[in-house]
Amino acid sequence: MGKSPCRCEGQPASGSRQIAFCCVFAVDFVPSTARLAEHMAFNSLDFLVFIALFALLWPCLKTRRLTRYWLITLASLIFYGWWDWRFLILIVISGTTDFFTSIGLERYKTPWARKALLGASIAVNLGTLAIFKYAPFVAGTVDDALGTTLKANIPAFMLILPLGISFYTFQSLSYTIDVYRGHIKATRSYIHFFAFLSLFPQLVAGPIIRATSLLWRMEAPPHTTESQRFAALRLIVAGYMQKLLVADNLAIYVDKAFANPQASTGTLFWWGVMAAFAVQIYFDFAGYSNIARGLLKYMGWNITANFRFPYFSRGHREFWNRWHISLSHWFRDYVYIPLGGSHRSKAKQYIALWTTMLASGLWHGANWTFLAWGALHAAFVSIERATKWPQHAPKIVAIAVTALLTTIAWVFFRAANFSDAAHIIRNMLSPQNAAHVDIDFPAASALFFVAFEAYSLYLPLRALARSHPRAMRCIETVLLAAGLAIAITFRGPGHGFIYFQF
Repeated sequence: MGKSPCRCEGQPASGSRQIAFCCVFAVDFVPSTARLAEHMAFNSLDFLVFIALFALLWPCLKTRRLTRYWLITLASLIFYGWWDWRFLILIVISGTTDFFTSIGLERYKTPWARKALLGASIAVNLGTLAIFKYAPFVAGTVDDALGTTLKANIPAFMLILPLGISFYTFQSLSYTIDVYRGHIKATRSYIHFFAFLSLFPQLVAGPIIRATSLLWRMEAPPHTTESQRFAALRLIVAGYMQKLLVADNLAIYVDKAFANPQASTGTLFWWGVMAAFAVQIYFDFAGYSNIARGLLKYMGWNITANFRFPYFSRGHREFWNRWHISLSHWFRDYVYIPLGGSHRSKAKQYIALWTTMLASGLWHGANWTFLAWGALHAAFVSIERATKWPQHAPKIVAIAVTALLTTIAWVFFRAANFSDAAHIIRNMLSPQNAAHVDIDFPAASALFFVAFEAYSLYLPLRALARSHPRAMRCIETVLLAAGLAIAITFRGPGHGFIYFQF
């Protein structure tokens, strides 16, 4: 018998594990909210069909460079355009600008020409981001202050925030800046660059991948072993459990509380709600990041973790080295250090710090509450620098204080406006309402108990499996299947990923 015209590298003859991989995504067959129907979310039926087709094509087409690039690019454009094809124009504008700008940076050597090219790239990228993300906010602010009607005259399509625009804009811009700095060479292949920029697993909510860590690695055919694909599966299942089992169930209580914040005045109530939100946003975003990392690992590329147990940080400087790491490092390398960072006077250090944190706040959303959230974190880090209190406090105290301050800051992140935020914080800090509890979390408590017990069982079983390598894969397969079954059975109502809105 002759060979098959398409040899799928590394796949079992039966294809059973390929099918098992595809079946992982059958976690939310019918999205239960209109919000999920707006885009191809990871927890949607549309994505199940999409990833099943991609997983069938990928092993066969990844071996040749051009077919690999074209498959990634076309799949990514379909994935993003499923929401609204018109906004594909924005990512094409951003990517095209930076592709040709970077070639120009290597062709023209005079400082003024290179600075002009870099300035043009920054202007196009941040200008596009400003128009679609901040123009309605600025117009509304001017209207409120002057009684004008600027916002009413903004075209309707500009009032829609394109999915993931902050993520792919920063990713594209970092490529140009790295070429300008000489950290990476510009690619001459347009499709190569777009395959990198539009990589669908992390396109709409990160992690933000630097060209220095992935662009040129994409040239070589990615090879994965059975062990690596199983590790990818482990990340994906963990991500779905984080999202469906924990984040989506907690969202029920958090959304109910914030639907009418003025109706509740209990101190314990709001501490409970904000603690629930702190857990929700972590598991929601970490879950997405793990799914994205798992998909990329399955494709053959490893990227670093985007979260490292941030709520166990001893201080907020450490918190930002553990939370949304790809964004924190982006602001550090492209904003904080160029502004002076740690190499100039104390005054300039603090100016760089505050500028960076305020910019980070505004990156998250066009609202004064996000600016206040960034300012609070800037204040926390500034106090730490001036007093070095985390170094002098017992570890458990430093962790507890950091977690409490972070929880208070989350109020501004989640609240719709300053009035709601002020009401919530006032009640959180009002001891006269401490006994007022007007909500319970029975389902959430049960879920935490189930998760804790499952994790307690998982650790010794995995330790046992390490001592018996042949049994390890069987045991972990059972554990992953059980975890997926629990996530599907006890999942909360369909809820979009929080960071899709940024």
